[in-house]
Amino acid sequence: MSNALILSGRFLLGLYFLVPGLMKFAAPDMHVALMEAHNVSMAEPLMWVAAVANVAGGLLLIFGRHVRLTALGLVLYVLLVNALLHDFWNDHAGVSSEREMQNFIKNLGILAGLLVLAGHSVARPLTLGGWWRSDRAVSRSRDAALVAGSIPR
Repeated sequence: MSNALILSGRFLLGLYFLVPGLMKFAAPDMHVALMEAHNVSMAEPLMWVAAVANVAGGLLLIFGRHVRLTALGLVLYVLLVNALLHDFWNDHAGVSSEREMQNFIKNLGILAGLLVLAGHSVARPLTLGGWWRSDRAVSRSRDAALVAGSIPR
């Protein structure tokens, strides 16, 4: 049951990043305009970086690849989004401070979920060998090697 809950949560967090990332590719001008309304400098290139980060991070979470590193990277992303785009403490024309505060707090909940996911995920080395394998597959092969005695404890 616990594994099913973690898998479900990981999948939903992945969707939370994947879908907005795809929307950034579908309607880049709208997202750049939002960033410019918040006085974000270099809005267009940062929007493309955000789009790639959203899609890549979402897919990595959904498919269980480098989950700890991905979740921690997305924590940094959420902190930046909160500071740059949900700055309810600043007054921007046409931007509701109440709505930005709601988004800011909501993102803290997402951040909390990412931290829990990172804490429950295995740390794995960053190597080119087997980078495409899921965290679960890497853990299973490492456990098998430990049992066989080919990896010292």
